[in-house]
Amino acid sequence: MTRKLHLNLFLMPRGHHESAWLHPRSAPEALTDLALYTRAARIAEEARFDAIFLADALVAPASGGLVASGVLEPITLLSALAAVTDRIGLIGTASTTYSLPYTLARQFATLDHLSNGRAGWNIVTSWAPLAGQNYGYDAEPGHGERYAMAADFMQAVDALWRSWPAEALLDDRASGRYSDEALIHPVHHRGPFHRTRGPLNVPAGPQGRPVYIQAGQSEDGRAFAAEWAEAIFTAHLSKEPAQVFYADLKARVTAQGRRAQDVVILPGISPAIGSTQAEADRVFEELDDLTSPQLGLTRLTARFGGHDFTSVPLDRPLTAGDFPDPATVEASKSRAMGIATLALNDGLTMRELLRKLAGARGHFTFAGTPERVADVIEDWFTSGAADGFNVMPPVIYEQLELFTAEVVPILRKRGIFREDYEGRTLREHYGLAPVRAPEPLAESA
Repeated sequence: MTRKLHLNLFLMPRGHHESAWLHPRSAPEALTDLALYTRAARIAEEARFDAIFLADALVAPASGGLVASGVLEPITLLSALAAVTDRIGLIGTASTTYSLPYTLARQFATLDHLSNGRAGWNIVTSWAPLAGQNYGYDAEPGHGERYAMAADFMQAVDALWRSWPAEALLDDRASGRYSDEALIHPVHHRGPFHRTRGPLNVPAGPQGRPVYIQAGQSEDGRAFAAEWAEAIFTAHLSKEPAQVFYADLKARVTAQGRRAQDVVILPGISPAIGSTQAEADRVFEELDDLTSPQLGLTRLTARFGGHDFTSVPLDRPLTAGDFPDPATVEASKSRAMGIATLALNDGLTMRELLRKLAGARGHFTFAGTPERVADVIEDWFTSGAADGFNVMPPVIYEQLELFTAEVVPILRKRGIFREDYEGRTLREHYGLAPVRAPEPLAESA
């Protein structure tokens, strides 16, 4: 079978550039209006994208009112989108740091049923400053502790999704038996962070459980992904580090006894598209002209776990001393390291760095004609950098419609993207094997 490209719509309501909400051609609807998300989802589904992906945040933005905020909670929103779409996958972010396994298992099992098998879970460990205080904690857990919590969470939630297999649901009116109790098991999970008895009170969905997706790039994140992930969302500012990451993760997956094709690796890509190169360049120029250095510094501070950058001059080349040691960052270590490396290698000033990050927060951004965008996508896909992409339009709807109308047909003509859906579930879209049947669960001490 010819290898096919995977494309998700990473949906930010008015676009991925931090100034998209100000752009005169961005979506006019409020960020809380379901119509905005419905229209974008239908555009992506008509283009036969694999999935829609929604990120999440557990804190209100500290941006001085300079950024659009009030984004809706992902699982609830995806449940609404399940009713107005038919085939496209529905991927939502939920935190292992500030969720309970039993609640999350019920939510995603419900979404998988409502969508007829299109649910995916983007598994994150939350690092946002002050998030803990929103959930009753005095301090944020450190990087290593968050991954220890995540490992325990996964053991619990995975067991819950196996505790009521689909085969146990009989719904047999003639015999009067609704379920086969012999197939339903409590899990009795007692880990260092989570305890849950089970079984789950929702039977397994059409996929058995949601597709597992992970986005960490640190050493802890890579080890976690190799064990659990079926899709990996990643951020790279150029092709070469993407190739290194791709090779490393595939090797780690096979070392776990899994097949390399059991995991699809999907970097983020945010192209500005125009009929000419000059027209494409103008898209980012217009957006960059709307940016605020104050907002950029606030976001950079959050990205580096609270480090204060306000004393750094805006217009001199950055030095290593302007950044904290990435190893000490308790936020996203890999993203912080990538940003610092980019700034130092390219000799950027703080103003230049902030403008570059305004586009997609450390994902790959570039401007070009539809042909050039297709060239870049095909190059990464065929040179060991990606199995596909999270497409991150800088402006919604304009740039999303250009991508689906102008770039997707080129990818199809080259034979690397589907003409139509070949399955109904997200697992089938990604070419993943079915979830194996549950085994009897032994009670843990």
